[in-house]
Amino acid sequence: MSKPVSPQGLSKFQDMRFGMFIHWGLYSILARGEWIMHWDRIPVQDYEPLAQQFNPLRFNADEWVSIAADAGQKYIVITSRHHDGFSMYDTALSDYKVTNTPFQRDPIRELADACARRGDIQLGFYSSLLDWHHPAYRFRAESGLAWSDYIGFLHGQVRELCTQFGPLACLWFDGDWPRHAINETNQYFLAGGSFEYDALYTLIHTLQPDAVIHNNRHEEPLPGEDVQGFEQDLPGENSVGFNTTTIYDMPIEVCMTINDNWGIHNDDHNHKSTRHLIRTLVRSASLGGNYLLNVGPSAAGEILPVHVQRLRKIGAWLQPNGESIYGTRAGLIPPTKSTVSTRRGDTHYLHILDDISDDVALTGVPESVSQAHFLHDGSAVKLTRKADQTILNVPESARSAFDTVVVLS
Repeated sequence: MSKPVSPQGLSKFQDMRFGMFIHWGLYSILARGEWIMHWDRIPVQDYEPLAQQFNPLRFNADEWVSIAADAGQKYIVITSRHHDGFSMYDTALSDYKVTNTPFQRDPIRELADACARRGDIQLGFYSSLLDWHHPAYRFRAESGLAWSDYIGFLHGQVRELCTQFGPLACLWFDGDWPRHAINETNQYFLAGGSFEYDALYTLIHTLQPDAVIHNNRHEEPLPGEDVQGFEQDLPGENSVGFNTTTIYDMPIEVCMTINDNWGIHNDDHNHKSTRHLIRTLVRSASLGGNYLLNVGPSAAGEILPVHVQRLRKIGAWLQPNGESIYGTRAGLIPPTKSTVSTRRGDTHYLHILDDISDDVALTGVPESVSQAHFLHDGSAVKLTRKADQTILNVPESARSAFDTVVVLS
């Protein structure tokens, strides 16, 4: 059985609470989402030439890392290889890679170096378990390759990622679901056998003992997986897609998009408001979860200006309020329609998210709590206990448009 992440690695990952997800690859050229090869049924021979168009001369690793820092994000997870099979780093295991494009550079190497220069943001990698391009995954009959050849490639790339880019925050896997037989109408969804998770996870935790493993593509977490993931949904809200209403006794990560797509889509202008994004971050933290918020850069190598704007506004809110997010754990005070909480030891942070009357009534506040103050300026909040309720007086003039944080101590 594979061994788990180190306790200090898991604790550090939970403390970070907020990260940047980046979906970027050949699909960015077509700008219709990261699944465009599948949705438009583009054959390999027609998709491969996109590599000769990939030349993101506006890419600047230091700028991307600075945007994440401005947003208050503590780690970055980038697609090292998505389902289309194109590797976004200089892998020795495939010629279908970014350094064989007109760009020639290795953007992931540059991101790793930029993170190392800053020192306050960690790097992590998304890796696709399935591969619509690799002959040992899709074309075994005609290629003469076996499933073991694909497993060697997959595990070999993970070894590269774990040994070439310094200490990692996490390895994030996607694509476990293709398990049914070959058919003509769904030709991309093919799998030949086990991904040999025990060996894969042992490899990661041996080479990167502090890196957590995320793979939310099973009904239940497998041994060696350190984080339960939720996609486009807060924990326990519904059971659509890969999510489940069951919350296991393990750390949580919520991954979401700023608009509706992971990879850039020119027709997607449904950008969530700053208020919505901040409140999702807060609700995720209140459940003990990290919030991994996605950007889909352009083929030119730029994060969309509207996404940069949203991220920097989140960062501006975190400047005075980050104490209630970073390093916290799931709140002990029962949530209400308008409030949730986070905690650090015996200090509780009440997040008032919706318009309410001046008096906020709470149940379940620990008996040890005797005083309250606003986090943003330290001014006192009147606290009164009545029977089984704790009443906080929070006048409308003192409330934030995004989230009013009251410290209970």
